[in-house]
Amino acid sequence: MRNVSARFLTGFTPVMLIALPLFGQDKKPASPMSGMGGLLPMLLFMFLIIYFLMIRPEQKKTKERQKLLGNLKKGDKVMTAAGMYGIVGNVKETTVMVKIADNTVVEFSKNAISSVMSSDGSEKTPDKA
Repeated sequence: MRNVSARFLTGFTPVMLIALPLFGQDKKPASPMSGMGGLLPMLLFMFLIIYFLMIRPEQKKTKERQKLLGNLKKGDKVMTAAGMYGIVGNVKETTVMVKIADNTVVEFSKNAISSVMSSDGSEKTPDKA
């Protein structure tokens, strides 16, 4: 039994001689703010990327859509979110009366209007405006 432990110690000793200097080094205690020096600029950079790639384009689309819905007037050809085409007959504060066929007028919420057709037949959507 003594031979087994001696073999184990002889194989273990070189590993300990290598590892002891690694674990035995005196290090200065890290201050709580030492990691923030590199982390904070990276977080700010990531926020800027997210803002310019996601938030700002969405705000532009929303602003264009509000402008499109605010400029609705009688006689505009529109397409609803349901895919129905019609002509605006009356514009109220939050709703629009759309004539979709002869003697058929339907009241839609302004939010249900997905695009306005121009006189040449092309659509004006918030993405294409």
